[in-house]
Amino acid sequence: MRLLQHKTEAYWFYRFLSVVYDRWVNPLFWTEAMRGVALDAAALDDRGLRTLDCGAGTGFTTEGIVARVDPAGVTMVDQSPHQLARARAKPALAGVEKLEGDAEALPFGDDGFDRYVSAGSIEYWPDPQRGIAEAYRVLRDGGRATVIGPVRPGNRLLRALAETWMLFPSEAEYRGWMERAGFAEVELVPLAPSWYRSRKAPYAVAAVGVKPAPGPSPAGGAAPAERARAPMTPRGRLQFAARFVAGSLAGAVFVPVGAVLHARQRLQERRGG
Repeated sequence: MRLLQHKTEAYWFYRFLSVVYDRWVNPLFWTEAMRGVALDAAALDDRGLRTLDCGAGTGFTTEGIVARVDPAGVTMVDQSPHQLARARAKPALAGVEKLEGDAEALPFGDDGFDRYVSAGSIEYWPDPQRGIAEAYRVLRDGGRATVIGPVRPGNRLLRALAETWMLFPSEAEYRGWMERAGFAEVELVPLAPSWYRSRKAPYAVAAVGVKPAPGPSPAGGAAPAERARAPMTPRGRLQFAARFVAGSLAGAVFVPVGAVLHARQRLQERRGG
């Protein structure tokens, strides 16, 4: 378990990150071009598709979804009221349902959605297998899930820093979670911002799978081990504080690293032009 791979720690991390998320995080790490490739893989090919955006945050991914799907058929779920407050201020998302909820215990019945999309959320799930099993459960027979997240960095130093902060799964882990949840036709679509140059590992992937039969996932069943803002003992408060401070510092390093690489790429483009 990484330092911020906990629901309460992630809740408070985004309490502060939500203020700068759209302006400073998305332009560097989750770009419009990446979103477009991922949503192409999600096969949002009918305006009438009932679509769930899980871990929707400020609604950056949802804005891409409603460009392809009728907003009235889209539901956003996130455990952070601060992120959802940002989403509520966006005119494009006015017709979208917005709910607080837990990716590992979704507040919906079985077989209700045509599409499930989750971008940049799995990094904070204490139990990724359970979260993906929930994606399977809420989809209808033939529904399609797209789980988007980072991949373990190839650089040894960056990998150590990243895995102190939050979950960076391997490609094999994404595939294994999807297949154990019951998904068929699983594929991994590589994603990266324009400044990313490493050949050792992809920057991120969209893990895509199709639900072959109705009903719950064979990997589901157990109740989530954590819930956000659960009561804490004095010892638990100390553990939370230590994880939150150390994890936030590790995460904060990634913003200037991304900014420097992005600036270098822009400078190279100008010189080339």
